[in-house]
Amino acid sequence: VLRDEFRQPPGDVVVAAGEPAVLECVPPRGHPEPSVSWKKNGIRVSDKDERLTIRGGKLMVASTHKSDAGVYVCVATNVVGERDSEPAELVVF
Repeated sequence: VLRDEFRQPPGDVVVAAGEPAVLECVPPRGHPEPSVSWKKNGIRVSDKDERLTIRGGKLMVASTHKSDAGVYVCVATNVVGERDSEPAELVVF
């Protein structure tokens, strides 16, 4: 089972460069419990970047760079399939 509605879709975030940013996402209810990943401008975000942490649905950017700005989508995945959240924009000024 994987429901359509995200319990909490990410919201737009505006931060100054160098500040941390957190995009929050609570995935839809599902069985098995869906895992959360993120896409930025349509491309899967890798947590290989040491500034990025994905934990419990949150995408945390330790120190934002101008290049982090963009449109982020929370992706919930389980054996049934995957659902994309509404997009949220990260603005870095």
